[in-house]
Amino acid sequence: MKTPFKIPLLFAIALVFVVAGCTCSTKKCDKKSQKTKQTFVLVHSAWLGAWKWEQTVKTLTESGHTVITPDLPGHGSDKTAPAEITMKDYVKTLTNLLDKQTEPVILVGHSFNGITISRVAELRPKKVSKLVYLTAFLLPNGGSFFKAVQGVEGSKAVENFYLSEDQTFALVKEEELQNAFAHDIPAEVFNGAKPYIVPEPAAPLSYELEVSDANFGSIPKYYIECTEDRAIPIEVQRAMYKDQVAKSYSLASSHTPNFSQPQQLAEILLKIEKL
Repeated sequence: MKTPFKIPLLFAIALVFVVAGCTCSTKKCDKKSQKTKQTFVLVHSAWLGAWKWEQTVKTLTESGHTVITPDLPGHGSDKTAPAEITMKDYVKTLTNLLDKQTEPVILVGHSFNGITISRVAELRPKKVSKLVYLTAFLLPNGGSFFKAVQGVEGSKAVENFYLSEDQTFALVKEEELQNAFAHDIPAEVFNGAKPYIVPEPAAPLSYELEVSDANFGSIPKYYIECTEDRAIPIEVQRAMYKDQVAKSYSLASSHTPNFSQPQQLAEILLKIEKL
């Protein structure tokens, strides 16, 4: 059976940023066209890492764009202990990255890290041309993960979420992991990825978002909803982005279209880039 990604290659990608430049089909490259190419910064979800974006990155780079996929502290190749990590550490990782860019980027956040990209945009509004939320938490000032999931029904992730005994990291019950996040990929593929799923640091989950209309509010926002999502139910997604985005897009996908529909996800990102 063909699978949507190969674990050894995914793990290799988790060790580095994926960066690709513009390419030209002829010797006489259109310099003006090159200049219009964008840089995407793709921020992974909780529990995963940069490796998750492999197939989506492939399509974006083949279209001539630069793609950067950082590992946040405690994820992928970064082995910082969960107890040592706060939201400030996540944010600093991304602001340091943006400070190195000469042009504004399209900043994409998946799931929990919608909160993270919102804070980063608040601190670096001139470094972000567009914000894209992939079935992500798009919250108002003062919002937090724990506040957002309180009372949510129909979420397999929320129903099976728990904290470690020392309260330093969060997990979802192993027997419900695929059902919650990736029910639409083959079981053998999901099982191959499981060794790279890490405990999620608990402190960032309680962080209360600090954003303003002047900074965060000035950046165009786009939402990619996943209608078959069993982690963030579609009704919750739509309630979060209603009247908050310039445009929304829809995928009939689980919480992880980067695995189940990477090509379709990339095509939506390319549409947003052109707006």
